Amino acid sequence: MPVAQKTELDDIAIDRIIEMAWEDRTPFDAITFQFGLAEADVKALMKKELKFSSYKLWRKRVENCKTKHTAKRVEGIDRFKSNLQRAISNNKISKR
Repeated sequence: MPVAQKTELDDIAIDRIIEMAWEDRTPFDAITFQFGLAEADVKALMKKELKFSSYKLWRKRVENCKTKHTAKRVEGIDRFKSNLQRAISNNKISKR
């Protein structure tokens, strides 16, 4: 199902999804948890929003990255974010 039909995303949400997709340590499960987008939906969004050359670089990076897929991760890593990252709840950064 295309991203636009599944849910309406505003520019801020799209920017955050792209940022999370580029991060090596953020698995697709985290994006699914926060935004309800499956891996295929994220790939379609990235292809739509990025330049083609950037999309190709991202796909190559994702294919070789073991931390983007929870099943391929090293045992013991069971969190979506770094311990040093500020608390994020439903994509809203908590105020200090």
